[in-house]
Amino acid sequence: VQLQASGGGSAQPGGSLRLSCTFSGGTYSHHTIGWFRQAPGKEREFVSAISWGGTNKYYADAVEDRFTVFRDNDRNTAGLQMNNLKPEDAAVYFCGAGDGPYSDNENKHHYWGQGTQVTVSS
Repeated sequence: VQLQASGGGSAQPGGSLRLSCTFSGGTYSHHTIGWFRQAPGKEREFVSAISWGGTNKYYADAVEDRFTVFRDNDRNTAGLQMNNLKPEDAAVYFCGAGDGPYSDNENKHHYWGQGTQVTVSS
């Protein structure tokens, strides 16, 4: 299984970015997808997760009501729409895939993409 995250970049506070995660090498619909982020000097933290079929979605409190996670099982992709970005959202964002129930635990995600940088500044 391989994951490729993309879509990072720079935005101003209040702006938006959309991240994408492309999955290959396995049965995508059998995997949950999680988004995590890591800012300089900090540990990786949970952002959002989505279940196999996309019905169940889970968000960290810090991004609830601003970020939306989604997936397309026909295209083996997942995404994270990030609105109303704040400076504290700046980090490297990673997508991970797991074969269990969707989870906020990074150890439940066995496959990872390389990360994509998100910068938020005015």
